[in-house]
Amino acid sequence: MASERTKELYKVLLDRGYPKEFCAEIAYKNMNTDYTATRMLGYLYRISDPRIEDLVDEMLAILSDRDAIIQKKEMEHAQAVINEIYRNGL
Repeated sequence: MASERTKELYKVLLDRGYPKEFCAEIAYKNMNTDYTATRMLGYLYRISDPRIEDLVDEMLAILSDRDAIIQKKEMEHAQAVINEIYRNGL
């Protein structure tokens, strides 16, 4: 079930005249979280009429940022576990 932000992104892409299949691919397959959809909506509201290539490039940058944030959170959690072991032992 798609979030409201994802549905909004799909509608904005369609309203901008992008092909329906492309809009579905971007919104429902790749930008399907509130974080990624909100970032893409921000891009679309700042940039008027980007080319498809620019839109895909922005999507890849947003997904890369999201992956970096996830990796950072995983490393922070692992470090917290290691610190707990150092303090309290096994």
